[in-house]
Amino acid sequence: MTLRPGLVSVTFRQLTPAEVVALAQPAGLRGIEWGGDVHVPAGDDEAARRVAALTAGAGLETAAYGSYYRLGHSAAEGLSPESVVRTAELLGAPVVRVWAGRRPSSEADAAYRASVVEDARRIADLAGAVGLTIAFEYHRDTLTDTRESTARLLEAVADLPIRTLWQPQPERDRAENLADLRAVLPYLANLHVFAWTPQRRRLPLRCRYSDWAAYLAVARTAPGQRYAMLEFLVDDDPDLLGAEAATLRRLLADA
Repeated sequence: MTLRPGLVSVTFRQLTPAEVVALAQPAGLRGIEWGGDVHVPAGDDEAARRVAALTAGAGLETAAYGSYYRLGHSAAEGLSPESVVRTAELLGAPVVRVWAGRRPSSEADAAYRASVVEDARRIADLAGAVGLTIAFEYHRDTLTDTRESTARLLEAVADLPIRTLWQPQPERDRAENLADLRAVLPYLANLHVFAWTPQRRRLPLRCRYSDWAAYLAVARTAPGQRYAMLEFLVDDDPDLLGAEAATLRRLLADA
């Protein structure tokens, strides 16, 4: 598998899309996952077209659309799956990130899990019709908070264009995180790259270099092309992006 360096735009929620692009391009990054909460809101066709042109004009790719669509919740709250997929299509995003509900798997009964699966099928049908892929956020307090629950969810929608993102859980050690990654490897979309302590204090990426070297070596064994995208810089400081991007590019070269 080819891994390309990228950036999750919500790393810099305080910046405009033009400012995000102006940071990413000289840092040697190749793509951006554009967030739907600030930079490209779902349903804003003009913003999607503008950011797509801005990204391509800088020689970058739209790696994904980071929607904040919560399966089993968002449609009832006024965010339609149709608007999310249309925005992703206009943005030129091949992957649409969604959240697998709003409950930890330990608190999800069969009815709740079924509602998440039903909504995943609905949005995946819409995405597949225009050649896009849905990817679950791999995150605590959702149905993708453990490898077992994630596997159950992916198996329930295995006939649809649905994958999963992956990121380490800071409270788990390297061995546990590697086991999580290996479990979702056949379904892997992109990776979110950051360095945190178990208490979720942010660190420079170099402080978790050996961990990420191990994670990326495993990720590289999956076929295809994906992005490893920086997220959660210390203090959300734009001045740190150059050094963090250099560490990520070094990691990818070593992997």
